[in-house]
Amino acid sequence: MMNGLWKKISRWARQKSPWVLHFNSGGCNGCDIEILDLLTPRYDVERLGIRQESVPRHADILLCTGPVTRQSRDRLHQIYTQMPEPKWVVVVGSCGCSGGVFQGSENVLGGVDQVIPVDLYIPGCPCRPEIIIEGLKKLLENI
Repeated sequence: MMNGLWKKISRWARQKSPWVLHFNSGGCNGCDIEILDLLTPRYDVERLGIRQESVPRHADILLCTGPVTRQSRDRLHQIYTQMPEPKWVVVVGSCGCSGGVFQGSENVLGGVDQVIPVDLYIPGCPCRPEIIIEGLKKLLENI
């Protein structure tokens, strides 16, 4: 009885108050600027309960931007393994989805899915904050 109640409370808390960790694996920083816009009063994602976190051990969602480079591959995998279960990965921007304009470069391995499993792709170059919010809302509905 208590175990089922605990699962319901835990699921409700994750839906209402996800903590997001942002990781830039390399790129032009266009998507990073749009993610920073989410925290401004104009978009205010905290009204949805979404809070930016700086420690992987406290985060529920890993928000990745940029293509994965040889230098960032190990760090991205390390951050992913430090996050507690259940965890979700959201990729923002064309570069994170497929490598984007950097595809085929010497040090670029491709999209984030080359290193860790991805739950949601939000394409665009760069993605508008409204689209990122819609993507996060859809992810929260599926949790």
